[in-house]
Amino acid sequence: MVKINGEEQNLEGCTISEVLSHVGFHPGRVAVERNGAIVPKRLYDETILADGDSVEIVGFVGGG
Repeated sequence: MVKINGEEQNLEGCTISEVLSHVGFHPGRVAVERNGAIVPKRLYDETILADGDSVEIVGFVGGG
């Protein structure tokens, strides 16, 4: 199991890109933290999640 924004999900073995697609986030509009470390966008396609990983996805919101 992988924890995505505090919710346990069966997504181990998926890349971060696949997880973003699964949860409906656009990769260009988010920051992703895996186990306390920011993941660079260039690594989203090759970073594979493992059982026990914790991922936080933060979306950017525009406004003034």
